[in-house]
Amino acid sequence: MASIDVLFDEMLSRKGSDLHLEEGLAPKIRQNGEIVPLAMPELTREAMAGYLSEICGDEPWHRFMKTGDLDFAYELGDRARFRANYFRYAGGLGAIFRVIPSKILSLDDLEAPAVFKTFGQVAAGLFLVTGPTGSGKSTTLAAIIDHINTNQADRIITIEEPVEFMHPKKKCMISHREVGEDTDSFSSGLRTAIRSDANVILVGEMRDRETIELALTATEMGILVFGTLHTNSAPKTIDRIVDVFPQNQKNQVRTMLSFSLQGIVAQQLLRSADGSRRWAAHEILLYTPPLPGIIRAGDSTKLYSYIQTGRAYGMITMDDCLQELVKAGKVSNEEAFKKAMDKKRFTK
Repeated sequence: MASIDVLFDEMLSRKGSDLHLEEGLAPKIRQNGEIVPLAMPELTREAMAGYLSEICGDEPWHRFMKTGDLDFAYELGDRARFRANYFRYAGGLGAIFRVIPSKILSLDDLEAPAVFKTFGQVAAGLFLVTGPTGSGKSTTLAAIIDHINTNQADRIITIEEPVEFMHPKKKCMISHREVGEDTDSFSSGLRTAIRSDANVILVGEMRDRETIELALTATEMGILVFGTLHTNSAPKTIDRIVDVFPQNQKNQVRTMLSFSLQGIVAQQLLRSADGSRRWAAHEILLYTPPLPGIIRAGDSTKLYSYIQTGRAYGMITMDDCLQELVKAGKVSNEEAFKKAMDKKRFTK
């Protein structure tokens, strides 16, 4: 048992989602969205080096000391896995560990919108789950992939950095590929996956132009692609994708996106009204025949009215979703105000 496992045990016993370690500070955990210090001594350089080096291996540790960054996954027996991020900063060494539950939660467990269960039934296209770091994007995507794995006989390839949720073999053939271990980059992994008879590809992060371009190409070849972006609304997601490309390619990319985009889920997590848990709020944009024309025209301002008129299809704006959570007593008006686009709707 690694000595750092004591900290993981403490976090898990208190149902924390993240463990924060920084030199010169006491360990802290994120519990129901708030940072809470643990009753432990401040971390010295020696303690930090001991905790971090013992679980990552010699070669990764030397690489971290040289570059100042390291990402990998760590398993605590069969209890949990953690996504580890090591970093150097002005104060010394730091690390954040995000809990990856050993059990993949289903869409029903998450109380996700029913329309999420239909995403895997699309033959080809692009679905994006977006939101800030820590908003539950990976958990939602894992539940969608699990639903496909449970109900369809497909070939699924995931490309992640690091691999988070390990999907068991059910109806699907699933290959997990880790950037830095099994493939050099998201783009090289995606290029290989396109040639691997895949029905479904999960791209952990669509962070550069080449990856986005390959994802769009994959959809044209009849593949269903899921990916993530760090955007907080459906219109901003479309703008972000287009803005990655130079001016002379933007119209071409809008055209490609208009043919391939099947849906965008922008997600945020909110502290519950009683402080016992967190609730997910979603903005949902889905394909209907008018959508390609709006994308090609490049008029993102029309997307909110498009979403509002698509409630019958399962679409919803973020502010409408927040208002429903408040009315249901799940979150406070103050918590919704923090996340709202139109603050006036939640000002008493």
